[in-house]
This record gives sequence, C-alpha cells and structure tokens, in this order.
Amino acid sequence: MSDRAKTLLLHGGVLVLLFALQFVLPAYHHGNLARIMVLASFAIGYNVMFGYAGLLSLGHALFFAAGMYGLGLAVAHGGADPVSGLLAGIAAALAVSVAVGLLALRTSGVAFMIVTLMFAQVGYLAVLYFGTYTRGDEGIVLQQAQRVLWGIDLTQPGARYFAALLLFAVCLLATLGLVRAPFGKVLIAIRENEERARMLGYDVFRYKLAAVVISGVLSGLAGAVYGLLFGFVGATFASVQYSIFPLLWVLLGGAGTVLGPFVGTLFMFYLIDLSSAVTSAYMLVAGVALVLLTLFAPQGLVGEIRNRIWRWLP
Repeated sequence: MSDRAKTLLLHGGVLVLLFALQFVLPAYHHGNLARIMVLASFAIGYNVMFGYAGLLSLGHALFFAAGMYGLGLAVAHGGADPVSGLLAGIAAALAVSVAVGLLALRTSGVAFMIVTLMFAQVGYLAVLYFGTYTRGDEGIVLQQAQRVLWGIDLTQPGARYFAALLLFAVCLLATLGLVRAPFGKVLIAIRENEERARMLGYDVFRYKLAAVVISGVLSGLAGAVYGLLFGFVGATFASVQYSIFPLLWVLLGGAGTVLGPFVGTLFMFYLIDLSSAVTSAYMLVAGVALVLLTLFAPQGLVGEIRNRIWRWLP
C-alpha cells in the first residue's frame, strides 16, 4: 500500500471513528468530545502557522476571539442568522489576520512572539473597553432561537456533535491537502531554512503572510463555531490563556503533524478533567505531564510515532 493510501486510510478512519462514537458515548463524554473537536480545530489552525511555517505566535486568542465576536455581535446586536453570523466571524478573523500578518511579519524570532502577544492583549482590552456591546467578562449569551441553522437546533447534543465533527473534518482535510501541496512543501522549507528558501527564489514574506492568514481564518472559524454551538461569547476566550492553550496542544500532540493537534487537545483536556476530580492542584499534574513529555517525547505524541514507527505520517 502506498504512503498516500495509508495517509488517507488513517485520517478517514479517525473521522469514521468519531462519527461512530456519537452513537455509543455517554452524555458527559459526548459533550466533551464535541468541545474537544472544536478546540482541536483551533489547534489545527495554530499548527499551520507554528508547526509548518515555523512562526511561534503567543497571540492566537486574538483570531479565535475575532471569529467568536464577529458571530456573537452580528447575531446578538445585528439580528443576523447563524449563516450570516458565521460569515461575519470569518470576515472578522480574515481582516484581523491580514492586519496582524502585515505588521508582525516585519519582525522575527522573539520579537515576533512579543508583537503577537501585544496584539492579542490589545484585542482583549478592546473587548473589555467596549463592554457596552461585548458585555465584557459577563459575555454574550446566545438564545436557543438564535442557534437554529437551516432548521437544525444546534442546542441539541446530537446536532451539536455533528456540527463539531463537520468543522473538525473540514479543518483536518484542508490541512492534509495543504501540507501535501507544493504550498505546504514551501512552508516546510521556510521553516527548516528560511535563507535557503529565499535563495531559491521563493517570496518568503508572501508565503509567511499566507500562512498567518490561513491560520487566522481557521482559528477564527473555530471561534465562531464554538460560540454558536455552546451559546456563549466571552472575554475569557480573548485572554492570554487561550493563546497558550493551542501552543500546548500542538506541542503535546506533535507540531508539524496533521493529527497532532487533535491528539494533544484530547490528551490535555482529559488529563485536566480527570486530575481535577482527584486534586485541586490539577494544573500541577498537567505541568508534570508536560515536562515528562518534553523530556521523553520531544516531538510530541504523534511526532514520536512518526519518528519511530510510521515515517509516512504527514
């Protein structure tokens, strides 16, 4: 069997498994997995920028929140339907990612990290400052009637799960196609040796900007869908922790791997969930696990599987 066939079989099998789990999971884990798939889509967006283009951002909460508030404000204050709200969220994430990319890519390395963090903080403070519209920390609660898409009530567990699965499938397959295309190969070349890629004639800035925009739009789409499916749009999602979370998920699962963001999100979500039932120091447990994985699986869980067993993994 060719590597291409193995890749399609593996990723298709994961989607089929997630589809089947809808019918057998208990209610608690059913809801958890829907949330994990949306957050994993956010991590997939981050992975495009960090894992494949080599751009370490500390401000990805800005894109997630842009999509979320684009939808939330359009639906709550503009009376938009869910489809128009999703389009508004995508448009907001697109505009923000283009602006951030054009400005932040004038820097590199540590300076790029700091600039992206500063932009994210500006976004967070803007959410608080315009609390009349955003309702600040209290957030915007979307009513059940505002979450009906094409006659489908997304407040129902089954509909919410399938919507989350659809989002995850789109993000996963889009990333798989991207990394196998010439564009993705160029991003990897830039990540490995930017100067050599420039010497070969590639417009490095243009490719980096495209990576930032694609990453921002996928993350914004995840934010918009999260707000629609779970009915809440709040300032917490624009805070620093939601810039750190996707970095941790990608590092745990394996940066530069297609399935890594999902595995990392699933692992961290349930590690915190299970440890919090045992001790109030659950973040200490998560920290110890992160240190151990960094020491013994520096490429992440999927990355180590690729290095040691399945070298054909994208």
